[in-house]
Amino acid sequence: MKEVAQLLSDMLSAKIIKDYAVFGSVAQMRYTEAVVTMDAAVLIVTPQQGSIDKLSPIYEFCSSRGYAPEGEVIRVGDWPVQFIPAFNPLTAEAVREAETGEIDGVPFRVVRADFLATIALSIGRPKDFARILALLESGAVSFADIAMLATRFKLQSEWRKFKERFLDE
Repeated sequence: MKEVAQLLSDMLSAKIIKDYAVFGSVAQMRYTEAVVTMDAAVLIVTPQQGSIDKLSPIYEFCSSRGYAPEGEVIRVGDWPVQFIPAFNPLTAEAVREAETGEIDGVPFRVVRADFLATIALSIGRPKDFARILALLESGAVSFADIAMLATRFKLQSEWRKFKERFLDE
């Protein structure tokens, strides 16, 4: 993962991206027990926000460094990395509010647990519901944290349905 962190740092320095935050299963592992994942998902903010082809500069930058695309991902060392432009106000704020840690001295930004749970709520696949439950069980996020973000991002109905399905006894 250090190689991924270094690539992201290099992309920031070269102004290929304005900001980023790892999310999905890799981010979840910061807050819960390890989970099985096939790739690293990275939310990105690009300088060319109005562009239809936001990912082209990323693919070109990675190719110039020897990282080849494999379908919708770019292989960086052992990790297939999927770059996903922030796609709504929730994901844009998740990137802005990400926590910065480090891997062997290289900065590495990760979506906070409350945003990770709320993004999962907004997507609503079975694996997303499992992520929310794992984050709640680990104590990384509280009901109040999710409820607050769900209200701010107009996901109250999804939160109510989730609670009825998984949390009400």
